[in-house]
Amino acid sequence: MEFHSSSIEDVLQATDSTEKGLSSAEAKKRLERDGFNELAAKEKDPIWKLFLENFKDPMVIVLLIAAIVQIILGEIIESIIIFAVLMINAVISVIQTRKAESSLDALRQLSAPEAKVLRDGVRQTLPARELVRGDIVLLEAGDYVPADGRVVESGSLKLEEGMLTGESEAVEKYSDIIEGNVPLGDRFNMVYSGAMVVYGRGTVVITGTGSETEIGKIAGLIESAEEKATPLQRKLEVFSKKLGIAILLLCIVIFGVETGRLWLSDTTADMTVGILNALMFAVAVAVAAIPEALSSIVTIVLSVGTSKMAKQHAIIRKLPAVETLGSTSVICTDKTGTLTQNKMTVVDYYLPTGKKESFPSDPNTWSDSEKALIHIAALCNDAHINEEGKELGDPTEVALIAFSNKVNKPYQDIRERFPREAEIPFDSDRKLMTTIHTFNHQKAMLVKGGPDVMFERCSFVLIDGKKQPLTDELLGRFQNANEEFSKNALRVLAYGYKEIAADKTEAGIQDEHDLVLVGLTAMIDPPREEVYDSIEEAKKAGIRTVMITGDHKTTAQAIGREIGLMDEDDIAVTGQELDAMSDEELDRKLEQISVYARVSPENKIRIVRAWQRKGQITSMTGDGVNDAPALKQADIGVAMGSGTDVAKDAAAMILTDDNFVSIVKAVAVGRTVFDNIKKAIAYLFAGNVGSIIAILFALIIGWVNPFTALQLLFINLVNDSLPAIALGMEKSEPDVMKRKPRNIQEGIFAGGTMQDVIVRGTLIGIAVIISQYIGLQQSEEISVAMAFTTLILARTLQTFAARSNKQTIFEVGLFSNKYVLGAVAFCLVLYTITILPGAREVFSIPAAFGWHEWAIATGLALAAVILMELKKVVARIAK
Repeated sequence: MEFHSSSIEDVLQATDSTEKGLSSAEAKKRLERDGFNELAAKEKDPIWKLFLENFKDPMVIVLLIAAIVQIILGEIIESIIIFAVLMINAVISVIQTRKAESSLDALRQLSAPEAKVLRDGVRQTLPARELVRGDIVLLEAGDYVPADGRVVESGSLKLEEGMLTGESEAVEKYSDIIEGNVPLGDRFNMVYSGAMVVYGRGTVVITGTGSETEIGKIAGLIESAEEKATPLQRKLEVFSKKLGIAILLLCIVIFGVETGRLWLSDTTADMTVGILNALMFAVAVAVAAIPEALSSIVTIVLSVGTSKMAKQHAIIRKLPAVETLGSTSVICTDKTGTLTQNKMTVVDYYLPTGKKESFPSDPNTWSDSEKALIHIAALCNDAHINEEGKELGDPTEVALIAFSNKVNKPYQDIRERFPREAEIPFDSDRKLMTTIHTFNHQKAMLVKGGPDVMFERCSFVLIDGKKQPLTDELLGRFQNANEEFSKNALRVLAYGYKEIAADKTEAGIQDEHDLVLVGLTAMIDPPREEVYDSIEEAKKAGIRTVMITGDHKTTAQAIGREIGLMDEDDIAVTGQELDAMSDEELDRKLEQISVYARVSPENKIRIVRAWQRKGQITSMTGDGVNDAPALKQADIGVAMGSGTDVAKDAAAMILTDDNFVSIVKAVAVGRTVFDNIKKAIAYLFAGNVGSIIAILFALIIGWVNPFTALQLLFINLVNDSLPAIALGMEKSEPDVMKRKPRNIQEGIFAGGTMQDVIVRGTLIGIAVIISQYIGLQQSEEISVAMAFTTLILARTLQTFAARSNKQTIFEVGLFSNKYVLGAVAFCLVLYTITILPGAREVFSIPAAFGWHEWAIATGLALAAVILMELKKVVARIAK
């Protein structure tokens, strides 16, 4: 049943209730049948299950197998390190998942704790969770609405529904029938759970409780909205599977060749020991080839990005959001409070004598018409600003006193000089408000209201300080001005007055006629000043901005065109028009639609999913409860700091300054973070490729293995972590915000990264092969020591080349990243330990390995790094 389009009698019949409410016995039955008026909690996965989910990754499985084999073979230390890294990653993941589940908890806390209800014909105060369908609830200013209901009686009842509709203006409620299928924001005879009563009183019959309320439906949408893996997570998952298979095959080949050599050799050594050594070496290759610290490094680099974003007023709740921001190609943004100031402001006015470019700021120069306009706006007004500077009252009236203050006529001074003597409050039937004041011993009624109503009530007009008949020609001017304001989506109010007898102490509705028309004001919730530039910057970065609002289509369009969000061929659609579209039609028109107005929570999710179907990484900004499902569905949800807790908990990022500019700055940081993650990945795999090339070459040519198992594990321990983390601290590349968003279909090695891995890995591999060849001229032991030295130094010094894919180390600045300098120095110190007396034997470095051999090995490592830098210069010249 559509309650908004049904009579009160039909609604009472449908809910099996009366205007005196339910009996306690009946309410008890319904409570047992329907359950409490609260949102049902979805059963959470136990912690152990969340913990084990982290061990499904193919690379993790290979590492676990390798670690277990090493323990069996007696190599405990490396296994402990592998286990520790994997456990820490799993714990962090569990903590993040638990935090993300707090969205629904915030929704459950939004319900009103108590409600005033009629039971057995008597007014009672009950816990809101005990309300049932059919209860009669009494609402007063300051109350939270405890459940959805149909208005039975309204005494100028006004509700703040921004948490559901996204709009800042209070909505007046009445009991009349509303025909047709209208959006939630236009159902003025319905109240919704979680809304706040800001004015008046009312009586409602409850039509929905718990999960059947609009907030309950939103909770269901949040549960159904899918958590999105970030682009990097998806790419790493695919790559992990391929790498795991490749490494297993490589290890099998190495083990097979080594075992075959043992069988074919004439050695008399123990075959069991030889096979175990071959197995140990194969496992060492697996551990060396898999960068087990990769997940930790990615997490740390993302955390660094989080710190940088916090300085840009963007708080990251979910670490992968940092990287996702760098991929964002579409931002679906709310209008109110995000693109606009969330504050009604007078931006224009009209007087029959004409108006100046801006309202005069010196009250001493005001004409009689200008003076009258400001006086009526300030006096026929219930808003005020308290001692703490907080604006209280209807947003429209707050805008009028702010306008008076802006033009240097403090509203308090006007009110003190001309105190209110009587009033007729505003109501939705008259659409007027009247107050009585005395000016120079002459009493007058001051009236403000909707232009159409005021035009009908006015018989005169104020021109040059004189009352003149309101002719058709003069009325036409006012009507044209009103029409022009309305076309620009401005909210218009008209002002008039009427002189009355000095002995008249009060006024009645019958007196609101034969008024003197003074002028019009036009107001709007204006765009933030910074938004214009940020929209333009987003365009240059290849990011599409789409407005999604609960406001009216005309207003949304006007704002969209003003801030440059809508281009000439772009269109705006309403939620109802969107509902009438099939998914195929929406997909066809999607790139033309820049503005969506009067939308529902379901509409928002549908829009986000439509962009995702086109392969776009979609961001959604919002601040209300109504935004929460779409915030969760989006690839990255961005909540406003001033918004609801529900929106914040559903989002991946929170803007503390509610500023659209901060999103653009965060995108720049996100792109830099992704660049740095790719630099770290390229660094890690280039070193691993160099190792594998040297091992395979020696295997094929019949040389001794270039490294011992311990040397490989030591290199893995020394080179895999600190340098890669240091690369995550790099500053932005010069063109970071001049590129289009990267294609999400690209692999993690796209954009030249794979080429860098192959070139740098090959150069390292060749340097190691040459070093081993030179060493073999003396002995196999010297060749292994030289290969080890060249590899560990080449991988360490490669950190400098990995700092930028386009700029050389001197262009980037040799000393511009102190973390890289520290990491390189630390690695060199650790290597130095291996050639000290006592440690040499452990790392298979013979006494014959002296300064001459060390200089050759080091020179080859330096040569490889110099060639890496020369490759950048050649590539730039070739372009």
